[in-house]
Amino acid sequence: MSNNSFSFWATKDDNKPDLLCGRPADYFVVQKHFTIMICATIVLGGLSKMVLKNSEVFVLMILSLSGFVTGQLAYHFVEVHQIVYPLLKTPSFSLYCYFLPLIVFVAALDVDFYIVKNVLWQVLLMGMISFGTAFIIIAYVVFKFNRDSWDLQCCLLFSITLCLIDPLHSVNSLKTIGISKMYTDIIRGESLIICSFTCIFFGIFRGHTTNVSMFRELHVIIGLSFDIFGSTICGYWCTRVIQIILTDIFSNTLTNVVLCFSLVYMTFYLVEYFGMSGIIALVTVGLNLDSLSFKPRMEFIITKFLIMCSSAYEHLIYGFFGIVVGCGEIKYFRFHSLVFTVILYVTVNFARLLTVIVVSPILKHSSYEYDWRWGVVITWSGIRGVFSLLLAPDIYNFSESKIEAPHMFIFYIQVISLLTTGINSHMMLRSAKTLGLCALSLPRQIAVRNAIQHIQQIIRNTITLYKTEKTLTNVNWDIVEEKADIEYNPILKQTHTVPISHILHGSREEFATDEVLIEQARLHVAIIQMSSFEKQCNDGILGVEAARILIGATKSYCPIHGKFMSISDVSTYVRDRSWLIKFKNMLTYLEYHKEKILFSIPGDNKFLIFVYRTIISEEFEYATYVVTVMYIFPMIIHIWPIARELNVSALISINYYFMFLYTLESALKILILKRKYFLHNWNNLDFFIIVLGIVDILCLHFVKLKPNNLSLIQFTVVIGYFRIIRFLPIFKVIIPILINMTDVQIKKSLSLMYSITKGYVKSQEDAKLLIRQISGRESVYQKLYDILEKNKREAIKELGLIEHEGRDVVIALKTKQAIRNVIAKALKNLTFLWSRGIIDKHEGIEMNKVLLTKIKALNNFPMAIPPPTPDKYLPNIVWLENKDVLIEFFKRRTRLTYFDYGDIICREGEMSQGIFLIISGMASLHSSSPTFGIEASQRTGRQFKTMYTEYCTSGDVLGELSCLLKREVDYTAICETTLQAFFIPLEDIYEGFDVFWPSLEYKIWLKLALNIVNQYFEQNVAGEDLDFQRCVTSNHAYVETLSSYNEMTLNHVTTKLVILVYGHVIDNKTKESHVAPSIIPKSCEQIQGISDVSKLLLIPTSEPVTSDETSHAMVNTGLRTTKKDYNWKRKEEVEGGHLFRKTY
Repeated sequence: MSNNSFSFWATKDDNKPDLLCGRPADYFVVQKHFTIMICATIVLGGLSKMVLKNSEVFVLMILSLSGFVTGQLAYHFVEVHQIVYPLLKTPSFSLYCYFLPLIVFVAALDVDFYIVKNVLWQVLLMGMISFGTAFIIIAYVVFKFNRDSWDLQCCLLFSITLCLIDPLHSVNSLKTIGISKMYTDIIRGESLIICSFTCIFFGIFRGHTTNVSMFRELHVIIGLSFDIFGSTICGYWCTRVIQIILTDIFSNTLTNVVLCFSLVYMTFYLVEYFGMSGIIALVTVGLNLDSLSFKPRMEFIITKFLIMCSSAYEHLIYGFFGIVVGCGEIKYFRFHSLVFTVILYVTVNFARLLTVIVVSPILKHSSYEYDWRWGVVITWSGIRGVFSLLLAPDIYNFSESKIEAPHMFIFYIQVISLLTTGINSHMMLRSAKTLGLCALSLPRQIAVRNAIQHIQQIIRNTITLYKTEKTLTNVNWDIVEEKADIEYNPILKQTHTVPISHILHGSREEFATDEVLIEQARLHVAIIQMSSFEKQCNDGILGVEAARILIGATKSYCPIHGKFMSISDVSTYVRDRSWLIKFKNMLTYLEYHKEKILFSIPGDNKFLIFVYRTIISEEFEYATYVVTVMYIFPMIIHIWPIARELNVSALISINYYFMFLYTLESALKILILKRKYFLHNWNNLDFFIIVLGIVDILCLHFVKLKPNNLSLIQFTVVIGYFRIIRFLPIFKVIIPILINMTDVQIKKSLSLMYSITKGYVKSQEDAKLLIRQISGRESVYQKLYDILEKNKREAIKELGLIEHEGRDVVIALKTKQAIRNVIAKALKNLTFLWSRGIIDKHEGIEMNKVLLTKIKALNNFPMAIPPPTPDKYLPNIVWLENKDVLIEFFKRRTRLTYFDYGDIICREGEMSQGIFLIISGMASLHSSSPTFGIEASQRTGRQFKTMYTEYCTSGDVLGELSCLLKREVDYTAICETTLQAFFIPLEDIYEGFDVFWPSLEYKIWLKLALNIVNQYFEQNVAGEDLDFQRCVTSNHAYVETLSSYNEMTLNHVTTKLVILVYGHVIDNKTKESHVAPSIIPKSCEQIQGISDVSKLLLIPTSEPVTSDETSHAMVNTGLRTTKKDYNWKRKEEVEGGHLFRKTY
């Protein structure tokens, strides 16, 4: 760094002035106006950006021209020269360190690590081929057509600088038109690779003499290894530190922004200080940071701030280098300079075209679809920018011969940067639109169309609601409706051409096959799942590590054609934990157990009693370990040849001493244990050590007798090295520690896998709710639904197996999640009270800190909690409401049952014997799809699956519906693991109905109804508080019964939703049939029961008055009903299955 530490242009000749652009300062320099120039440059760039509507190339041209004019003024006027002189005195490497770290970090932060990882070798090859091709072609053209007397070294360095592709501007234009991030990240990844290796190359020149012949090959190889691998490792660990800091729940927005900004520079300078590449370290940090590395809703703020800073840096760079060019002598700007600039521009694009032709076969082997259209777009992506500009001064600084016009290096590179930024960006954007690469896929079109329709419906509903307000009666609603009408066509917006949009909207939707539509919808399902994972993580439902693994697995499997990620794929993606279990089993087998049963207590012999008490004591065990550890130093001397020769007699004496101690230990144990001594493996090892030691002693003795026997000497030496096995007994202490460490890792793995599986199940449910919005056809929707349902069932089964394998881990995880949910609810209520002014700012901050402290304390929550005793599971039955009288009633009537793997708990078609409450284990339920009490003749036109599978684990209840209806079981329950359950006989249940009439039976129906509504109508009741306890105590929702041929009048003024959860009814007015589960429309005013019994869940519009629990059966809500009669059901008229939904 010695060459460029004095001025912008460094020189080795002390007779020349410091400045080669302009003239040196022959006056007293005052630097107070330089800050004004920096602020003026930023303001000019911001105003230009605002006036020119974010036209970046014109903004950069204005800044460059204004800088050039300022430089010319500085060349002729002392007053202006005094302002820009600090810039000219600034080392070029300082500007490199000021501006480049943040720009590189912003570029890398926008790249998706998993996309680049999937095509890593293609991107690496593409970067190397692109750099090599461009370097050869540009170097030849520069050497051939340049007339500025550049030597070969200048030409080569200039060509290397001009090979750099700007990672920011290379894809910025594509991001504005909806191009898939998969393709933009490939281009940006290539540019980051080229920039990284170029910075390493210039760093080698910067840190050593410019005489290349003095470089040693080994030194260069070691330096490259440190720059590449060392910088990557440092960047990875810096990422971990940054993630810990940025995810701290106590840090505020300002702190996070300042820390992120400062940590970028801290990482760069620390890595550079230790002699590695700070640029590669920052690229590693940016690639490893994602949205989960920040606090919720913090990524947007930090990213926008960093982009703002990088944009300001870019404006300063173009303005500063314009000043430097302007400070040079004008005589060097000739007509040939313009011609040479055009030749360079054409050469740069030709080299890019040749690169695309060469790498096209490589890109076709990538996981993403690549065709000639993408080749055209990539051809125009060779945009030069600030990277080339910041390295341009080093062309002169590193060259051996100094030319007279070094500012021409910057002039050519700056003009080429402006030309490629303007022309190439426009051509890339135009090519993508013309070739249809920015066209929306059909599922995306359908989703956008449905979203627009939904927004339009909300607008119409809002206008209708406002019309009823008295204060708005004089509003001209025709104008409101006209101005609020949305006319948005995303297809025309993306293509700007009517023919293409017509084809996409009409022909493509009409002629696309189901396979094509499913493949397009599959990619959209992956996006929905990743959004679900991120939302679960932000809500605290899913851990950061689990969410990152799920998102990474989704992106890894997304490029595979026709592949819907299943839970088994995620398990394969995650590091397998089976080796940990095998390792633990091996350690458990080797663990030393001092079983006192083996020690037979001696009779009245006082000596034997003394020996017995000695060998079973802890002190005796520790003494043996101390003896083993003490032998380490003599063993080291024995292995070290020089030390061994100097201490032969001492080593022999020490060997005798330690063998005496080993023999004494074994003799005492044999004296007490006798033959039982050899039943323990560790005792056999001790005995083997003694035998080997005796052989060693005998060999040493025979060597003294026959010192010329070479074979005996060699055998004695080999036996001597076997003394190292004397340290093996020390593992008796280490093995329990290793077992505990392995057990902790297994529990972490189980906990992580359970969180992953639970998050996967939730994502499948979220995707199922939205696939109708992207499917377009009923056949496509049904296929997607079946795939998602199958994957969900497999994931639920995996949840049950994990819970069976580690019940204590799952209980701890669920308990931790429950605590977090409760605290999150408290935080939400605190925010509401704060926003309403009930709590002032100071009190709100203090209470918020208390709650956040409790959330942070969950990081130290126990990893495992012992499962409760079986009798503690009865309060888990929600309809018992944790009331002592109900629990005690059924506690006396339950019995504990056990089932082995493969046992059948209940069989389809058999009469129900009672209710099973699963305590531990997992069972699978197999049946036809739930029919909800609908006869087969009434199910025409509805899609029912032939088989239906559900999985139940600890806390689930089997047989509730069958007991309520006095009918056969509709499913076969098979044990997937060993299972333990409480069994409540049917007679005892009906006795409970009689004792607690009618509340107990009603509560069971309410619980089943809420489960059905949450399972099938989650979107419709998303804003409702359908907690079971609140529904019981406050009538937030209640169940009404409608018998066959009876009528019920619906009052939609006082009722928000009427949901048919069981049975079959018809609209008396239109005779329209409604079968469960379905929502009764608002237009239906009166219904009549068709099936023997129908159950409806009603959700009132306003807060109902609290009533006692027996009032649900006959609550007067304006509904005309008959008296409830529960002893009516014929077993052959209902074909419904189980109606409960598994909870997690």
